[in-house]
Amino acid sequence: MKTPCPGTRPFAATAFHDNHGHDHGLAHDLRTLQCQLDRRQALGRLARLGTLGVGGLALAACGGGGEGTSVSALDSGGGSGGSVGSCVAVPEETAGPYPGDGSNTSGGQTANALALAGIVRSDMRSSFGGASGSAAGVPLTVRLRLVDTRASCADLAGFAVYLWHCDAQGRYSMYSSGVTAENYLRAVQSSDSSGQLSLVTIFPGCYSGRWPHMHFEIFRSLSAASSFANKLRTSQIALPAASCQAVYAASSDYSNSLRNLSGTSLASDGIFSDGTAQQMATIAGSVETGLTADLTIGFAA
Repeated sequence: MKTPCPGTRPFAATAFHDNHGHDHGLAHDLRTLQCQLDRRQALGRLARLGTLGVGGLALAACGGGGEGTSVSALDSGGGSGGSVGSCVAVPEETAGPYPGDGSNTSGGQTANALALAGIVRSDMRSSFGGASGSAAGVPLTVRLRLVDTRASCADLAGFAVYLWHCDAQGRYSMYSSGVTAENYLRAVQSSDSSGQLSLVTIFPGCYSGRWPHMHFEIFRSLSAASSFANKLRTSQIALPAASCQAVYAASSDYSNSLRNLSGTSLASDGIFSDGTAQQMATIAGSVETGLTADLTIGFAA
């Protein structure tokens, strides 16, 4: 059964919880119900227009084909990439338990990487602000384009995106055992005059219970990107199956990811089970030379 709204459990008389069991209260419940209606209506319109374009992903889910470990041919049609189609807003999703945006704690202290000098950067593979660790893995350049769904997908310049995700072993810096003193794989970047921004990172690992993904929050400006309280939207980016399999099979950094990937699917994922039309990145490149992930993100600015 699909979840009634991204990242939530089915509605009952009690308050909604996110997919990690956190109770957010009545205000969150009402927003979640509206999110459900908006998202289903949008997906319904897209389905009628025949623009969802996700069939190719299902066919590639167990592929692993192609020559060598190149993924460009397999994944070129898996997501919205750098193009703008029907200008549908990316769905609102839970930030999960490891946002590092000041909304929760780790080790009894508020976890807020956004408050640290150095969070605004283009390469997010190493820790900063006094921490010195680095995340190993296959290089991945994430290229995002922000567009305004209220203005015919006009480019949004000067907005800020906070991106974070797990490392090759499925651990989140600041929270997971062994990396609580690190803050790698977290960064903020602002969009240029074309609404585009780019971040260098590694391909995320796959941990038990979730499809491989990245998290992001959008802020109106760099100065606003200092606390979760200022965010305009929270969502997640899905990664194509063929790319995940190619990376995990080729690199020893991802020791448990292939096994974890085999135990999950987009259909069973608590976030992506209701569709990935606005969240599936397009991957190009190869494991040997590095990969790029492209996605256009629409929202009402």
